[in-house]
Amino acid sequence: MRRSKALKYLFAGSAGVAVPAFITTGTAFADEEGLAAAAAVQATLDNIWILVAAVLVIFMQAGFALVEAGLTRAKNVANIFMKNLMDFCVGALLFFAVGYAIAFGGEFTGAGKFIGGDGWFLAGDGVFSYGTLDKFVFFTFQVAFAATAATIVSGAMAERTKFKSYVLYSAVISAVIYPVVVRWQWGGGWLFQGGINDTPFHDFAGSSIVHMTGGCAALMGAKILGPRIGKYDAAGKPRSIPGHNIPFAILGCFILLVGWFGFNPGSYLAADVAVGLIAVNTALAGAAGAVVAMVVTWIKGGKPDVSMTGNGLLAGLVAVTAGCWAVDQLGAIIIGAVAGAIVIFAVSFFDRIRIDDPVGAISVHGVCGAFGTIAVGLFSTLDAEESAGVLKEGLFYGGGADQLIAQIVGVVSIAAFVLVTSGILFMVIKKTVGLRVSEQEELEGLDVHEHGAPGYTADTLVG
Repeated sequence: MRRSKALKYLFAGSAGVAVPAFITTGTAFADEEGLAAAAAVQATLDNIWILVAAVLVIFMQAGFALVEAGLTRAKNVANIFMKNLMDFCVGALLFFAVGYAIAFGGEFTGAGKFIGGDGWFLAGDGVFSYGTLDKFVFFTFQVAFAATAATIVSGAMAERTKFKSYVLYSAVISAVIYPVVVRWQWGGGWLFQGGINDTPFHDFAGSSIVHMTGGCAALMGAKILGPRIGKYDAAGKPRSIPGHNIPFAILGCFILLVGWFGFNPGSYLAADVAVGLIAVNTALAGAAGAVVAMVVTWIKGGKPDVSMTGNGLLAGLVAVTAGCWAVDQLGAIIIGAVAGAIVIFAVSFFDRIRIDDPVGAISVHGVCGAFGTIAVGLFSTLDAEESAGVLKEGLFYGGGADQLIAQIVGVVSIAAFVLVTSGILFMVIKKTVGLRVSEQEELEGLDVHEHGAPGYTADTLVG
């Protein structure tokens, strides 16, 4: 997402495209009326499109729930759906109360470069709207992203986490941790203002701000929890624990793919022809990731692995999210393809070091989110003039290393902040209310022990 000074420039341009259709020859007054009518129509289109995009992003919660449920065991399916439901519900309330103000409220100087502090409960004189967008439409779009960042962690902590402890985590990341990260770039903070080398960090739709944030928190949660019972043999070698419903997982991947066309094109924050380019780059990167993941698993294991191919699709989508506005089609394909390979080896790596991630969330969102964000510094085709000052050409396109350095600084800064804060959060939860269920509860399944009923029951006839 671009910030306010770029928005003013680009929205003015997009409105100008529509103006000729409304201007007729005549008096200056008629010209002014035409301009005003065109601006009003453009504003309406912008708000409708962003609200539709927000709905698509919110629908991604269903995709995440299906992927996670499909790749884990049947005895925990209700618990998984409950966690994903509460990620949005608890997160929306807390993002409304405090998170949005931390992300977007107040001045952009001094401490305001790092954290906002105005506009609690969407009230007061905080910064709420951008370009032509109504503040309530903009909030709805933003809260969808906050819920996404929170729910990424669920998969990595699946099958052994206390539900109340997970809700506490979800509340804190939505209220504080994620909003601070947003403030640094989308909220006009220090990374947007030039970071260290006077070149703005660029993450268009959230490869690092959303996905890597969730992936880093997932890493800390999985590490502090420890692996599931039976995941490793006596020699420490990882065992496969198959998911109970691969069709669920792939259906979830399809839903996430559809939602991504709200996630990335919606982040343009206007109804403009540019959303077409963003959509094409999104589709190509996801497709390339899936194809490469299929090929790699085919070569490694002798057969194309279905679940890892689905993760390859998601890896390509995650990776291109930062640069979907900045790269051309070839760049999008390369980024998606590399991510599709990276995710396979990342999953194996975390298995070897005893980080038990049942769905590969750390690899898909954390590792590939970091890669995709850094790749902007290599593949960006936009210079400062074309991007209204928020982006430079990448290293492979003659722009030098400035943007690459800015991307690395942003990735390292965000990762360090989230790893430390989420690590502290999970340790506090572990030492107070407890983080992990008992051995008996884990072996028998969380559905009955945590929620009072199994996710699946046999049909009964009451006569």
